[in-house]
Amino acid sequence: MARYPKPAEGSWTQHYPHLDTKPISFEDSTSREWYELEKEAIFKRSWLKVGRVEEVPKSGRYFTREIPAADTSIIVVRDGEDVRAFHNICRHRGNKLVWSDFPQEETAGTARQFTCKYHGWRYGLDGACTFVQQESEFFDLDKAEYGLVPVHCDTFAGFIFVNFADQPSQSLRDYLGPMLLGVEDYPFHEMTDRYAFKVECRANWKVFSDAFLEFYHAPVVHVGQHPRALRAMITAGGYEAPHYQLDGPHGVVTTAGSLHRSWEMPPENVKPADLATRSGLFGPWEQSDLGELPPGINPGKINPWGLSSFQFFPNFAILIWEAGWYNTHQYWPTSHNSLIFEGNVYSLPAKSASERVGREMAAVSFKEYSLQDANTLEATQMGIEAGVIHQWPLNDQEVLVRHFHHEAAQRVADYQREKG
Repeated sequence: MARYPKPAEGSWTQHYPHLDTKPISFEDSTSREWYELEKEAIFKRSWLKVGRVEEVPKSGRYFTREIPAADTSIIVVRDGEDVRAFHNICRHRGNKLVWSDFPQEETAGTARQFTCKYHGWRYGLDGACTFVQQESEFFDLDKAEYGLVPVHCDTFAGFIFVNFADQPSQSLRDYLGPMLLGVEDYPFHEMTDRYAFKVECRANWKVFSDAFLEFYHAPVVHVGQHPRALRAMITAGGYEAPHYQLDGPHGVVTTAGSLHRSWEMPPENVKPADLATRSGLFGPWEQSDLGELPPGINPGKINPWGLSSFQFFPNFAILIWEAGWYNTHQYWPTSHNSLIFEGNVYSLPAKSASERVGREMAAVSFKEYSLQDANTLEATQMGIEAGVIHQWPLNDQEVLVRHFHHEAAQRVADYQREKG
């Protein structure tokens, strides 16, 4: 019997009529040809989160992003009050415009203008071509026609998004929809302590994302992270999230919290490192005072509330924790069976050394859990690529996994119809 009430239809999966309960295929995660279609249908047409405004705090600050899934590199730069994005390509002979020692690596810095390393063409922060070396040697060249190629760029709650379509089919806000707009008033801008890491993984980007769309795996994959006294209880009880919600291509899964704080638990149920730092996977034990949170943060009104994991289609997620911090996941495909996973942990600035240690403990714990997932998901990719099994059953706690693959397939189908 379910520990939490299901929708009237009997399950979360049946609550959404565009989904069914049949086993699904993961051929979309093993095919090179399908991945090429996803690049065109999804990554070159969807709004993609590429950074935060704190990365470009003043005019001239910039960073580059390598986006293999869109076959491009971009420059994101602050130009006065505006945040702009451009393809990172010189208009003369196609050299990458902004790079440091190695062209394949991302970089960041401050500039008054961008100068090509190949022939010295220069561009302003607004993308306009401002200087051509030996301009008189060219034939009827008008610099005004040779500015950097812009990329559609917009911000939401301090997150910077880009869209590579010639003309996006929706504005960023329309694309996000009511459910994700419900997190807009969360105090992201106050949480400027950031811990970041990247990991390369030999798995399809959807296979990796799948693991963070459900908590069904947590009592198995991560049980070793708990003290021995808790392991049998966790494994036997499993885990069930109380609330799922879909809105267009996006989704959220909300977990319940605990009536008891970690420091109220018997010492044998708490790891020594957690006791020493008063922190752990679920964040610092002393909750940050963020004031009253917007209702959209806990859309299922779960009490006690633990966290809400908001999935921004196609490859971004924000996990907002009851303890007053948040982390983000992003899945950047590099081939049909490889990706780069980016994790970030954000919190209010620490006011003391002990607070700093607690925040670092939370970040390290989050990284450890993520690496456990990455290791498991390489094994998952190997299994589905074997081609022995073609249909895979999903339970009701994996409704977001089912929805995610459905949405990706729908976009590929729409693209194929458009192209005839």
